[in-house]
Amino acid sequence: MQELHDAPLAPLTTFRLGGPARRLVTATTDEEVTEAVRAADADGTPLLLVGGGSNLLIADEGFDGTALRIATTGFRLEGTRLELAAGENWSDAVARTVEAGLAGIECMAGIPGSAGATPIQNVGAYGQEVSATITEVVAYDRRGGETVTIPAAECGFSYRHSRFKADPARFVVLRVRFELEDADGLSAPIRYAETARALGVEVGERVPVARARETVLKLRAGKGMVLDPEDHDTWSAGSFFTNPVLGADEYEAFLTRVAERLGPDVVPPAYPAGDGLVKTSAAWLIDRAGFPKGYGDGPARISTKHTLALTNRGSATTADLLALAREVRDGVYAAFGVTLVNEPVTVGCAL
Repeated sequence: MQELHDAPLAPLTTFRLGGPARRLVTATTDEEVTEAVRAADADGTPLLLVGGGSNLLIADEGFDGTALRIATTGFRLEGTRLELAAGENWSDAVARTVEAGLAGIECMAGIPGSAGATPIQNVGAYGQEVSATITEVVAYDRRGGETVTIPAAECGFSYRHSRFKADPARFVVLRVRFELEDADGLSAPIRYAETARALGVEVGERVPVARARETVLKLRAGKGMVLDPEDHDTWSAGSFFTNPVLGADEYEAFLTRVAERLGPDVVPPAYPAGDGLVKTSAAWLIDRAGFPKGYGDGPARISTKHTLALTNRGSATTADLLALAREVRDGVYAAFGVTLVNEPVTVGCAL
């Protein structure tokens, strides 16, 4: 294992924000990961897990403990069964499954970060979520002091949530296993209307799996959601806020606020979310509350390509970005009575 002290963490995140870690350990095998976790737990040292850094917002003061960078590698594909080490680059793994002609995760192409983070957030995009294809998660259970294999049915998956996110101090993901689909080189049925329009097909149709991936990458790039070190619109965590899921009464109150603010003929985006719940669009709320693309005049601003991304224009601090996030959150609540929730994990700071 590589060990550094007073080590910068900002370069390990897509925000490029945050102060140093008192100690940074880089682990390249599952055994090194569990060894580092056990050591930190044994002496009571605060532990921060770092994968691809695409979902972390770290305080300017840094992290007073051990940051464990999980840099494990391993891609194993047997038929339609896929196993990824936690440190594998997710976007690269998607590309390799598409090259093999397999369907199931092709619409999650271009999502930055590591494979180990995908079950934690139940990562999803363009009509797909990893929970639809994950079969098992291999993790180190810090409470029991052992490596366990957790079936998908016991992962507690829901929209951008899981048992791993609900209890972040317990499990360290080591490997993720998936069951993909061999549809003779075709994609899974296209579920997202924007993707279907870009492909020129109806929702529910299949297309060549490589074409689905390429189309999603173009859509993401147009929104600044594909990493590019020269483009400050990608110095972000992707979508900063999750799409709100509202109960029946909350949704009716929301519709009333929309009518009062925007007029009775304005209909906000709405998607069934199960059990009488309705999901609406955070991007729509932000824009209609008065925060358009490019909003802000400081070093932290809304992306010029997508209202859901809050970005570091090159000289921002975490405090700058949090101030912008609070302004947007509070403005949306004042306008529509809906509280936006941040998607990135905050370390040593809070929205």
